[in-house]
Amino acid sequence: MLLELQISDFAIIDRLQLQLSAGFNVLTGETGAGKSIIIDALGTLRGEKTDVTFVRAGCPRARIEGVFSLEDCPQVLPLLQEYGLLDDDDTQLILTREISAESGRSVARVNGRAVSTGVLRAIGGRLIDIHGQHEGLSLFNTRTHLDLLDRFGELLPLRERVADAVGRLRAVREELTELRRNEAHRQQRIEELRFLLEDVHAAGLRPGEEEELARERAVVQNAARITSLASDAYAVLYAGHEGGRAAVTPVVEAMARIAANLEELARLDPAVAAMAASASDLRYQLDDLAAALRSYRLSLDVDPGRLEAIEDRLTVLRDLQRKYGGDVARLLARAASAEAEIEQLTHSSEHIAALAQQEASALAALGELAGELSRQRRRVGDELARQIERAMGDLAMPNVRFAVSIAHEDDPAGVPLGERRLACDRTGLDRVEFLIAPNPGEPLKPLARIASGGESARLLLALKSILSRVDEVATLIFDEIDVGVGGRAGHVVGQRLWAITTNHQVVCITHLPQVAAFADAHYHISKEFDAERTRTSVRRLDDRQRIDELAAMLDGTPSEHSRANAREIVERATSWKRRQGGDSEPGATPAAVPCAVNDAT
Repeated sequence: MLLELQISDFAIIDRLQLQLSAGFNVLTGETGAGKSIIIDALGTLRGEKTDVTFVRAGCPRARIEGVFSLEDCPQVLPLLQEYGLLDDDDTQLILTREISAESGRSVARVNGRAVSTGVLRAIGGRLIDIHGQHEGLSLFNTRTHLDLLDRFGELLPLRERVADAVGRLRAVREELTELRRNEAHRQQRIEELRFLLEDVHAAGLRPGEEEELARERAVVQNAARITSLASDAYAVLYAGHEGGRAAVTPVVEAMARIAANLEELARLDPAVAAMAASASDLRYQLDDLAAALRSYRLSLDVDPGRLEAIEDRLTVLRDLQRKYGGDVARLLARAASAEAEIEQLTHSSEHIAALAQQEASALAALGELAGELSRQRRRVGDELARQIERAMGDLAMPNVRFAVSIAHEDDPAGVPLGERRLACDRTGLDRVEFLIAPNPGEPLKPLARIASGGESARLLLALKSILSRVDEVATLIFDEIDVGVGGRAGHVVGQRLWAITTNHQVVCITHLPQVAAFADAHYHISKEFDAERTRTSVRRLDDRQRIDELAAMLDGTPSEHSRANAREIVERATSWKRRQGGDSEPGATPAAVPCAVNDAT
């Protein structure tokens, strides 16, 4: 829901701040007062194209900001999460658009973070839908008709089942295509795999062998030096050695003497007890080290001929690696999978036959589901057409004919249905389009081709009122949708617009008092002249001001007679709203709330 709209230096608007109600918001005022400029600003906020003419003369930039309640717009949360624009504690969403007077370029922001116009359009399109006489409306986009029909008929669960069946069929077909593509090279591939298996088995490869051989080769190549170092270290530890002319005491023996001396010293002076304990530990560690070094030295039984055998084995491993690519571990893994692949290739004809049977079964199952979905769509489409024609009759267009066209495309590899094979994707078999014949004797034509603004406006209202419960956009904007509608039909227009507020926030610009009488919040837009400046003010009307405004809309100038008529219209609208479960009462409109301000020419 749109909570607040702020506009600065946009077109002729200087500054404007508008706080909106959750229900049916009506904007009225004289022609040229700036009502449609507010709609243009909202269009800019939802990502529509901008240019330098939108910036008020003499100003560096125009700025539009909208504050939305996230609590009322759950449909936009996945998009915000996808683009990384949502924090855990966010309860409001702020869209901002600034237009430069110098270049005409715009900067878009979501919650203060710069985004592309495409991202703003994707997010804004889920928050605001603007409907006017000549707008390229979302309902006139044939790509939306299928979704609207399925949501209206509550067919989305069945459609999901069709999508799952399509996914299963595609998986089988992909595997089948892969097998058939490999069939031409089947024998060649089998020979390649068999050579790999024979070479790996003949070589007797084992995991980690190459690393073990490299370590062993290093030992063999440096056997003399290794033996010398180990012997010298053992001699220093245990046997002692001669340094120059004097014999050096073995380290182990020297450490034993030190430990004994410190033990005796500790008995005489307890202060060195810790040192005595450390010396004792070092003595035993040196004993252990000497024993381990002795074992290692004795284990060095190096065969000089072993080096040649190691080199020969490493050559075998490297030759295999160059031939097949990868290290020993990869070769072993490829050999392990080669047997299964040979088995599959050897029996590929059986696999192909089995998959072909699975494909036929998957096609038959998909045909049943898609056929049922198509039948349900025809039933739902007929019901939707009846409701729309009835609604158009209420809106003084009783001769309108409406239909839901459901067409199919032939596809030799498609789903069997009767004598035909039909193209089928994850949405089913059907290509859905709304058709209309506005006048008697005219053929049904695609909805997008209707020319009359008044007809499209009323048709839009009928569609919106019927489909509002499945329309995910939170805020619907109607710009003079009642043009060409008389007073009697205007009452019905008001009823339908107010009824949409069950699931949506509605903002409507109107010149019909019969429509304005249904407002939950009524705003008056007017121009004020001050010296060389023109100022636009917007205020929310209280009950008395509202009666005066409706009287002026009826008769130009409020009079006792026109005020009486205005009260009657409001009472009739309020009574109808009460019968529908609304909570509006006469006089319940809040006192005047100044919410706007200046604009300049």
